[in-house]
Order: sequence, then structure tokens, then C-alpha cells
Amino acid sequence: MGIYGGVFLFYALIMAGGKGERLFPLSREERPKQFLKLIENKSFLRMTVERIKPLIGENIYVITNKKYIEQIYGELPDLSKENIFTEPLNKETATCLGLSAVKLLKKDLDALMISLPSDLYIKDVESLRKQIEIGANYAEENKVIVTFGIEPASPETGYGYIKLGEEVVKENSLFKVERFTEKPKEDTAKEFIRSKRYLWNSGIFILRADVLLAEINKHIPKLYDSLMKIYDSLNTEDEQRVIDEEYNKIEGISIDYGVMQKTKLAYVIKARFDWNDIGSFNSLSKYFNLVDNNEIKGKAFLEECNSCTVMSSDKIIVGFGLKKLIIIDAGDVLLIMDKEKEKDMKKLVEKIKNGSSFL
Repeated sequence: MGIYGGVFLFYALIMAGGKGERLFPLSREERPKQFLKLIENKSFLRMTVERIKPLIGENIYVITNKKYIEQIYGELPDLSKENIFTEPLNKETATCLGLSAVKLLKKDLDALMISLPSDLYIKDVESLRKQIEIGANYAEENKVIVTFGIEPASPETGYGYIKLGEEVVKENSLFKVERFTEKPKEDTAKEFIRSKRYLWNSGIFILRADVLLAEINKHIPKLYDSLMKIYDSLNTEDEQRVIDEEYNKIEGISIDYGVMQKTKLAYVIKARFDWNDIGSFNSLSKYFNLVDNNEIKGKAFLEECNSCTVMSSDKIIVGFGLKKLIIIDAGDVLLIMDKEKEKDMKKLVEKIKNGSSFL
């Protein structure tokens, strides 16, 4: 179990430390979206584990903020505590993946890892697993970074985009990456869609731990220095002290900005599986009931309403003559928002944090 192809160990790393602020008020700092049961009556975290376990076996690791450790234990009681990595502070995904890489490298010098966000929803798990096997073989044999690209359905500005370069393995739809562009403006996103040369970045990466660290050394050298100090301290009595000290020094940056936009080692496979990043009510509402052009979950009565997203908990929501609104009843908080404002949700949450205590 955990042996991939009888040759090398393959590790899954699930990133579960985010706050999910764009799903406020359902997602709160103390109960972020990875723990919410909004689809299939299972948390996003549990679904992610179940999706990958048949391929990985017991080599599943979760990295999270230390404040969520008890919730992780509660959600994944069968996962060994040794398989849960904790961060003292949120310093973005390059740091998160770097810490995981040094920990796995300490365990296995040939560690090959797949990193997965904990908030994706994928139904076609068989296609996902088959393409992960293809990507894992290519990443191991060629010492490169393999990701998955999603055919874009609209000019989303909240996603990263991958420009396709040369097709390397036609039967596997595997391409060299020409360029990564993280969260473009709407006009640029529309140009990308028209060109038919771009895919959405799925947020899933397959690569060896030593390859990741070499790329961090090349493109984010200060982070690499901190990670090497952490590596030297692992399995000693100074481990936690060194991690805390280095995290206080680190200037956080995402893996997309810090590495993927700069690396020459990136390859992408066109995904044959369905994919949804549950990072907004727009993406979540695809799993609501469509009633007279309104998306509804729970109890609601809408009359002369159009293009509204409504989710209720206990109370019945009645709407009359409404257009393009998001109405979310989270029990103690009721959100009513123009759909056009959803892209600014993080700014709203920040203002609420500064003036209120109910987050």
C-alpha cells in the first residue's frame, strides 16, 4: 500500500488551511469551508480524501493551520496524527507546500507528491485517478511539474490561466506550459477564451519534493533558506521552535506567483474529469435546484424573481420582484448581496472583521 507502480512512494498532500472568506457567512474563520457539508452531505475535506485514497492508500497527508487541528481529527478520525502537518501562521501556498516538501523529503528522499486543494468538487473520480497516474509517471520520469488544466467555460477573473505550448504526448493531452497568468482582468480573460489556447489552472500539482525545493531555491531564495533551517531541525527537540521562528520571518507568496509563473519545468494535462472550485456562491449554486431561473437550496418561495441564488437554513425565505441577488441564511447571519459584488466579498469580510466580532 502506498507503492506506486512498484517503484516509488507516492504521497498525497491536501491543503486544508484556508479560510474560505468568499463563502461568508457559511464559512467563518473558526469553521472554514473545507469542513462544511454543502454537497453530498460530506465535508469538502472528506470528499477530497475519499477521492484520492484508492490510488494513494495510507500515504495521505493534510496540512492545515494549527487552529484547525481538532476539526481535522474530528473529520478524519482514521488519519494518523503523524500525517497531519500544521503551520503556525498562514504564509500562502508556496510556504505551505515547501514545509510539506521538506517533511516528506526527511521521510523519503525520492518523495513524489500530489498537492490538492481541499475545496474542489469532482464527480468523475475514475477519470481523475487515471490522469493522476499519467501525470505521476511523467513527473517522476522527467523531474518536472505536472498540473491539470480545465477547459474554461467563461472569462472568470478569480482563476489562474495556463497558456498551452507544444503538445508533448498527444494521446495523453499533455502540453508544455508556455505561460501561467494568475487572476487576470476581465478583458484579458475574454481574450484568453477567444484564443482557445488557455486553460483554467486546476490547483492540482504533481512533482517530486526535491524538484519543488530546487525551484523555490531558484525563484524564492529567502523562503528556501528558511525551509532548509526547518529541514535541519526536523525530528529534534528544536523542531517547533525553529518552525515558529522561520514562519515569523517568511514573506508569504502563493505557489502560482512564486514558482509557476517563473518555472521552465511546468507541463499541463487537459483534464478529462469534471471540476469545480467551490470558491464562490456562483460555483456552489450549480448544485442547487434550478426553479424558474433561480438557484435554490432549502425552503424558499420566490415570485417574479429572476437570476437569484437563495439558500435557507431554518426559516423560509420569501422573495418578490428580485433580480440578480444572492441571499444566504446562515442562521445567525443573513447575507443579501448583488451578484455583481461577489468578486469583492473578501473586502467585505475584512471590513466586518475590523468592526464586528460575529466572524
